[in-house]
Amino acid sequence: MQQAVLDGGTGVAVTLPDGSVRRFDRPVTGLAIAEAIGHRLAKAAIAAKIDGVVCDLGATVATDAHFEIITRDSDEALELIRHDCAHVLAQAVQELFPGTQVTIGPAIENGFYYDFARDEPFTPDDFGRIETRMREIVAAAHPFIRSVWDRAEAERFFLHLGERFKAELIRDLPQNEAITLYSQGEWVDLCRGPHMPTTAHVGTAFKLTKVAGAYWRGDHRNPMLQRIYGTAWRTQAELDAHLTMLAEAERRDHRRIGREMGLFHQQEEAAGSIFWHQRGWLLYRIIETYMRTRLHAHDYLEVKTPQLVDRSLWQASGHWEKFRDNMFTVQDEDDKVLAIKPMNCPCHVQIFNQGLKSYRDLPLRMAEFGACHRDEPSGSLHGIMRVRAFSQDDAHIFCREDQITAESVAFCRLLETVYRDFGFEHITVKFSDRPPVRAGCDVTWDRAEAALKQAVEAAGMTYTLNPGEGAFYGPKLEFVLRDAIGRDWQCGTLQVDYVLPERLGASYIGEDSQRHTPVMLHRAILGSFERFIGILIENFAGRLPLWLAPVQAVVATITNDADAYAQEVARTLKAAGVRVETDLRNEKITYKVREHSVQKAPVILVVGKREANNRSVALRRLGGDAQEILALDEAVTKLRQEGMSPAGEQPSMVVF
Repeated sequence: MQQAVLDGGTGVAVTLPDGSVRRFDRPVTGLAIAEAIGHRLAKAAIAAKIDGVVCDLGATVATDAHFEIITRDSDEALELIRHDCAHVLAQAVQELFPGTQVTIGPAIENGFYYDFARDEPFTPDDFGRIETRMREIVAAAHPFIRSVWDRAEAERFFLHLGERFKAELIRDLPQNEAITLYSQGEWVDLCRGPHMPTTAHVGTAFKLTKVAGAYWRGDHRNPMLQRIYGTAWRTQAELDAHLTMLAEAERRDHRRIGREMGLFHQQEEAAGSIFWHQRGWLLYRIIETYMRTRLHAHDYLEVKTPQLVDRSLWQASGHWEKFRDNMFTVQDEDDKVLAIKPMNCPCHVQIFNQGLKSYRDLPLRMAEFGACHRDEPSGSLHGIMRVRAFSQDDAHIFCREDQITAESVAFCRLLETVYRDFGFEHITVKFSDRPPVRAGCDVTWDRAEAALKQAVEAAGMTYTLNPGEGAFYGPKLEFVLRDAIGRDWQCGTLQVDYVLPERLGASYIGEDSQRHTPVMLHRAILGSFERFIGILIENFAGRLPLWLAPVQAVVATITNDADAYAQEVARTLKAAGVRVETDLRNEKITYKVREHSVQKAPVILVVGKREANNRSVALRRLGGDAQEILALDEAVTKLRQEGMSPAGEQPSMVVF
């Protein structure tokens, strides 16, 4: 959102959302238009939208325009509430903790944050005082007043206040950009806006949630700041529902559950990387084997490309200019600079370029479970969800232009079935079009965007527009999953790329015996394996479906007299392809059951003297108290069938 003032002559026609037109004989503010429509609407108004741009109610409409009033029920309301709440937070902090410098404070998904420069650390114990002062500022109903300043004067103003970060922001703003400040009472901040009429419009449905470190402007060479996060909503009911979701998310945190299940660990000596333990690596391999089986059935060719690639290839592809700051590099003895690959696509083009290709060879579907490395800022790392070393279920489809739709539809069908197999039924699609900085001409982008829209519509999938968020070489579809507690996760992507294959010299011989450049479809379903595993852990709260569980069953003894039989049960299950462990410790069975339940073992087979004599097992399911007494052969058949992968691969295809 941004502030807008529309300039022009007198006589203004304002078109409302219902198509009706209001005429004014002179330039008019958004608030005046709302009052002309109706007193009740003016009272409910918190902002205006003028020709699609969200503005303060005080913004002037001076030319004919489309006009819409924003109220708390509007889609844009939450961003306004959160933006204003960030300003209220900053004012409260500076009043309570003199000497604190403010930097930036945007609205984000589900909330807001503000970054502060202060020698002493904030702690959650400070939140109560801050929230109390924030509520006092809200109750004071300070108007948000916008003013335009001379650049040099604004810089001097903030330097006088000791706000060197704000002064730096002003110096770095484009010369043609107006310098706007907003005041709320006596407190003033640099801001583009827009804002609601007063602090009272923020309401009291907000809460501070955490404090974290963040480098100034995201650069580790800059000072470390303190970032206070908060969440804000329209009503207390919405806030309560969100806090309940956060509490449930905390209970499902993949880092804690991963430790309890013995899946992985991380440590400072390898920040952003993962130490996979035996069970965790087995889970990884189960997913990889499933994906490999699905791709093989869809005629993908699996390849493997180098980790270190000379920077000349990244320069030719355009990635060096775009992603250089996120690449790890090394220099060899010949002074060549090599980059550890952050993505696979340029390397796949190199394989395509080996040998002459005909139009009959297309489509060529090339897949790689490629290990990639990206120099992510340390403050952005989060468990296995955001790491520096990761692998993708990456693939690139080289095809003719007339094959784009069929290949895209086939991919969408594959993606939907994969997500269902992992338990995700709710999928939404975002269409991300050309970004401001991009490779290729507008004519090429027009073709790519038209082809992708035709493809997603042919697949029967509805989508929402995500303006300006395409890759630098092509538009993309983003596939978003909703988990068990209502959170959305963007995982899969499909990108139509006319640019990269041309830049890297890819070609095929067409039916006309001439060389043509193939279209390259970049696609992933899971995305990062590491992140997807984290999503799975949190979605299921560690209680993975039987086919995914690294340990599907534990055979636990009641007494040592049953040890030999327990080992026989385990051997029989293992021979049938069931992933099984034994627990022969001299501990009470209640202790064993409790411990394996914490480790999320889906099935516990309890055996004692009676079971050994009867060649039976007492089968207990995770989360249940009941026992099911089954003959051994029946239990083995049951668990083998229940634990079979949806892809249908044989147990021997997974390395135990």
